This record gives sequence, structure tokens and C-alpha cells, in this order.
Amino acid sequence: MTETFTIRPSNAADLPALDALVARSYGILMKRDYPPSILVTALPLIARAQPRLLTSGSYYVAVSAEGALVSAGGWTHQGPQGGVGPRDLGHIRLFATDPDATRKGLARAIMRHSLKTAAEAGITRLICQSSCTAVPFYTAMGFERQGEIEITLRPGISFPAMQMVRSL
Repeated sequence: MTETFTIRPSNAADLPALDALVARSYGILMKRDYPPSILVTALPLIARAQPRLLTSGSYYVAVSAEGALVSAGGWTHQGPQGGVGPRDLGHIRLFATDPDATRKGLARAIMRHSLKTAAEAGITRLICQSSCTAVPFYTAMGFERQGEIEITLRPGISFPAMQMVRSL
């Protein structure tokens, strides 16, 4: 039996469900690529959504027929750490899928929708700060590695990641 999912723009009311989704997704899926010493300090800081992101108009959620939020992701002009760059540059933001819903094309569908809406908004290039876990997904979606980076989450707390880029 094929499951049915709907992709829609996120809204402020999605915050509790999205926080739970991201915490579950990152907490389970990142275990294979990061040691506990990194996850114990990083997850509380990265596994949560920013309310402003949810109301940006360019962040999307996949909802199951039962109403459960099972995947999310999108893009913004603003970078994850704030600030705005050139008008034609966008940033991929907070992609996550419930571990029980992976390999069903949900993140791929959200990414395709994000690429389409970013291009319609005049974005010609997207940058992504990918976790090590998500590099294969972004590569399959046409992103290219620019190099390894360390994202400073707080003084003394950093998170190893991969800077990736894709032209539209």
C-alpha cells in the first residue's frame, strides 16, 4: 500500500512537532557519523527549529495522511547563523526526516520544491552546511562539496560539517 503525503509551507503552529521531528531524526540518524562526545553537546543546539524559519514562506513540511509531520526542509536568503549575502544566493535550511519515513522520497520531494521556489525567487546558487550524515543526500540532489567546515554553535562547541553548493 502506498502512503500519501502532502507538502505544504510550514507555520508557527508546527514548532513543537518540528522540534520533535528534528530531535528524533538527528538523534538517531547522526549516530553512525558522529561520536557521542559531539552529539551530546551539539544536538541540543542544532536539533530545534527557529520560529522565524517556520514563517519564512520558504520552509516546507511533509505531512502524512494521519496528520503527522514526517519530513521538513527549505531555504532562505538568510544564512543559518544570520546575515544576508548576495540577492541571488540562498541557503538550504534544516532538512530532517523521521527515521521511520526515510527512503520514501519525502526529503527529495521537499528539496525539488525548494529548488523550484528558490529559482522562482531569483536564486541562482544555493549553499548548504551539511552534516556528514546528509552529504550523500545533497550530492544526489546535485550539490557539490566545497570542503569540510567547523560550525561554531557556542564558544567551545563546534560541529563538523561539509560546505556544499549547487547552481540553479
